[in-house]
Amino acid sequence: MAQSVLTLKRSVAVLAILAVTGAAAAQTPAPQASPAPSVPAAPAPGAPGGNEPPAGPDRGPSAGEGTQPEAMLPAPPTAAPTVNIQPSPGAGLATGPGSVADLAEGLLDAVVNISTSQSVESNGAGPQPPQTPDGSPFEEFFDEFFDGEGGEGGSQKVNSLGSGFVIDPAGFVVTNNHVIEDADDIEVVFPDGSKLKATLVGTDPKTDLSVLKVEPKTPLKAVRFGDSRQMRIGDWVMAIGNPFGLGGSVTLGIISARGRNINAGPYDNFIQTDAAINKGNSGGPLFNMKGEVIGINTAIISPSGGSIGIGFAVPTELAQNIVNQLIEFGETRRGWLGVRIQPVSNEVAESLGMGSARGALVSGVVKGGPVDDGSIRAGDVILSFDGNPVTEMRDLPRAVAESPVGKEVDVVVLRDGKEETVKVTLGRLEDSPEDQAAEENVAPEGEEPAPEDGDQGEEQNGETEQATEVTLGMTIAPLDDEQRAAFNIAEDVEGVAITAVEAGSAAAEKGLKPGDVIVEVAQDFVDSPKAVKDRIDALKSEGRRNAHLMIADPTGALRFVAVPVE
Repeated sequence: MAQSVLTLKRSVAVLAILAVTGAAAAQTPAPQASPAPSVPAAPAPGAPGGNEPPAGPDRGPSAGEGTQPEAMLPAPPTAAPTVNIQPSPGAGLATGPGSVADLAEGLLDAVVNISTSQSVESNGAGPQPPQTPDGSPFEEFFDEFFDGEGGEGGSQKVNSLGSGFVIDPAGFVVTNNHVIEDADDIEVVFPDGSKLKATLVGTDPKTDLSVLKVEPKTPLKAVRFGDSRQMRIGDWVMAIGNPFGLGGSVTLGIISARGRNINAGPYDNFIQTDAAINKGNSGGPLFNMKGEVIGINTAIISPSGGSIGIGFAVPTELAQNIVNQLIEFGETRRGWLGVRIQPVSNEVAESLGMGSARGALVSGVVKGGPVDDGSIRAGDVILSFDGNPVTEMRDLPRAVAESPVGKEVDVVVLRDGKEETVKVTLGRLEDSPEDQAAEENVAPEGEEPAPEDGDQGEEQNGETEQATEVTLGMTIAPLDDEQRAAFNIAEDVEGVAITAVEAGSAAAEKGLKPGDVIVEVAQDFVDSPKAVKDRIDALKSEGRRNAHLMIADPTGALRFVAVPVE
């Protein structure tokens, strides 16, 4: 069965009661035999008359099946000496914590159950409970959460369960967005059974985090955030939550991996753990062995919905800033660079003379954005942001989003084969399609990102009427009125039109097609078919293996493609 990534939804899962029958026979020592009569001393091993070895598959017949004269039997092998291996002082034998009882005892009161209800329109029978044996003790449990009466339409209440934790004695509670999403009523249930109505302070679907507020009569037990950046693969962690709605429970495991991207959102940077996490653990904390929250349990990979030892938590290096913003502003206020980016493939890296593929390739600049002043240009490769290296493309959106609005940062770019440092003042990423198109609208090489206003090549100084050329499997022609009409190419797009692409050619394999426009070749603007062909021929003569092309689609959206020249 194919595995899938599941968010830990608040719906109640079916409890599978597994009965294991049979027992292994206990190993007990054999009774001591009666003393045998005294016999002459046995000869040395290998000498005639030696003791007969035990019967077995390779030892000859057992008693009662016939015997041979003792002198004809093989001598028993010399026994290997017994070696008692003791670890030397300081030897690295991995051992888990002897007990986490004291640690858990001090944290359990701060971990809460989040109970929500929602009114939904029913068009018939609601979800049916699983079939249980007559008299099953779980019948009432299932009846609470399933419409077992068949339903007759109209509105009905749907209840869900999740987890959360108190971060402030005044009553601020952190959980997942998907735990409380679309809820009409939210109730926080404490370990002692007391309940308080909760109000939603703020939520951030991009990181699946929400903050609630309750009004306690006395200060609540709270936990504090730790630094997830200090955690290493193999460190022990402890999860506390409310799996399957059964009540608080504690599980222990290790960090299996860091920086996981599970395609859940634009800022994926999950901690992976093998501590058991199940449905209902959503929004619960993942603790280090100091009792600090270093993650918020959010998702699992499972073919069945239960834990198979692959769980994911939002690290506090990302979550803490989001939570603080939600409490202070009721919303997130993320930094914004105003660029559209794509990965740096090995082919692109080679065409740019880079030693290895790294960074984020700028394929467009948002008109009116923070870097529309020319400080960052299409074709730049961003290598570092605010002192942090951009190892791969997805590092940049997260680093920008975590930066304060209005902050001036240093950005290191590769431009024309040289590294340059530019200063940029960040804007604010608003929740609008135009702004989200910045650091979030990315596309792999050969695929087209969504178009943006203002993404265009440099100004062409004049049209040149020249004959078509064929190169790299492409037929190219001047971008005149005829080509604009034929392919519906926008007036502000400049370059050389691709009119045909040979099937199976290098250009076709890279996703180029008729109607695309070549704007640059190896970072040089081109305005004629001959200029394109001459530049590609020059790259061949230089021993280059790829031609680095800036391509505009008919609307003007840019992307970079490295096309093999051999």
